[in-house]
Amino acid sequence: MSAHTGHLPKGKPIEIWFQDEARIGQKNSVVRQWARRGTRPRQPADQRYANAWLFGAICPARGKAAGLALPFIGTDSMQLHLDEIARCVARGAHAVLLLDRAPWHTTGKIRLPKNVSLIFLPSRAPELNPVENVWQFLRANWLSNTVFEDINHIIDVACSAWNNLSALPQTIQSIGLRKWAHTGQ
Repeated sequence: MSAHTGHLPKGKPIEIWFQDEARIGQKNSVVRQWARRGTRPRQPADQRYANAWLFGAICPARGKAAGLALPFIGTDSMQLHLDEIARCVARGAHAVLLLDRAPWHTTGKIRLPKNVSLIFLPSRAPELNPVENVWQFLRANWLSNTVFEDINHIIDVACSAWNNLSALPQTIQSIGLRKWAHTGQ
């Protein structure tokens, strides 16, 4: 793992956060559905291509989440998300953010907030990032089997799903805690 941490502050509590992005769009996934034996339930499907991006980060130890639904992805979006994460870090604490190596994460154009440091996960290792499991949870509970009218509807539903998750700190902990990352916390 390489890091873009600068220097971690001495004497401050450290919070471990995980970050990732998910595409949410009209070409939506269809999930399993309960139905009476012998019947075929109808599920909506959309052939259009509008999509938005849900930027999500969780601090499993605190059961906290910081997210943004945006119509674009890239350095500017990542900067907005880092600023949002920085606002969610406990007062007086410092966040260590574990994330993948997407180009908008590794660019020198990012201005790190003073209370956030980055640690890049190994390439092609999504199993190390519990936010991948958050996406599965959101899709299974609030995002699948939906036909979105337009980009605004996609963003509204993505925000609603993220807000629903944010209101469930025990679920964030259950999905996100990794013994290897929280030993000693």
